[in-house]
Amino acid sequence: MTTQSQLSSETFLPEHVDQLAPVLSFLQTHERSAGMTASSSYALVGDDGHDRIELPGNLHQVLKRVVEAMSQGRAVTVAPQSMTLTTQQAADLLGVSRPTIVRLINDGHINAERVGNRHRLLLDDVLAYRDARRTQQYDAIAATSVAIDAEDDPAVVRKQLREVRKAVAARRKTSKKVG
Repeated sequence: MTTQSQLSSETFLPEHVDQLAPVLSFLQTHERSAGMTASSSYALVGDDGHDRIELPGNLHQVLKRVVEAMSQGRAVTVAPQSMTLTTQQAADLLGVSRPTIVRLINDGHINAERVGNRHRLLLDDVLAYRDARRTQQYDAIAATSVAIDAEDDPAVVRKQLREVRKAVAARRKTSKKVG
């Protein structure tokens, strides 16, 4: 049974870097021949050769990245992440500032639980916000696009783009009055 203390962060320093070269070469060679996804032929084998367990694709990718880093003389830290995030972790994930996350929480755009004077966000909520935001951005791009080709008159294209921008501004103004 796994205890909480076993799930703490741990850093592994590269030792015997020369022994990692054949492992890295093996992983890279087989990845090139099998493509980017690991096949079911990747496995851990016990001492006697009879114990064998298949590695899932994501575990193969973790192993490959660890070996690559250590073969370059870098330390590797394994840090299990919980399904709750701090405002700073959410900000890092979304590529925004921590105050922006707090504002999004206060405005009701992202759900968060208050623990003392801190917020805790569920990873799923942050990812759902990110996906919804991307959808809005893609919709906005689609709404402001104008079909043109090289033969179109630039003055006509500018006029079409101006009309689209005015329509988007009017929609934005209307949505702010409603919201």
